[in-house]
Amino acid sequence: MEAIYWSVIILLFIIAFIGLVFPVVPSVLFIIGGILLYGVFYSFEPFNWVFWTIQILFVILLFTADYAANMFGVKKYGGSKAGIWGSTLGLIIGPFVIPFAGILVGPFIGAALAEILFHRKDFKTAMKIGLGSVVGFISSVITKAVIQLGMIGYFLIVVLH
Repeated sequence: MEAIYWSVIILLFIIAFIGLVFPVVPSVLFIIGGILLYGVFYSFEPFNWVFWTIQILFVILLFTADYAANMFGVKKYGGSKAGIWGSTLGLIIGPFVIPFAGILVGPFIGAALAEILFHRKDFKTAMKIGLGSVVGFISSVITKAVIQLGMIGYFLIVVLH
């Protein structure tokens, strides 16, 4: 039975990493779900207030890093808030319209279109801002992956100690 329990917990953690490239999958909820399932299957005893405080700080860091990386990518290449919102919408819609490639093409097109429509940027500048949104997305994925590894790693240290 223990193998089944750990398999379910690990599956939730794997789904959390899938959420890095498919933003409709709420990664952090799957990590927290894996932690809570460990508590249900085994015990909540290892999870004291220090554990939860650190996990909450990881979650805050995760959301902050996600927003900051996207904003940094768009702003560094000359974009505005409209470009950030366009990139975000493109990130959500892109994978549904263009499977697989939409995860990169969506933010690019979203940021570029938002800059053209709302700030009357020329095509070349809008494309540069679209590229910035892709750079921001990729750096966000890398940053979030490191933070999620930290969350899971800390969980494993606490429960396997």
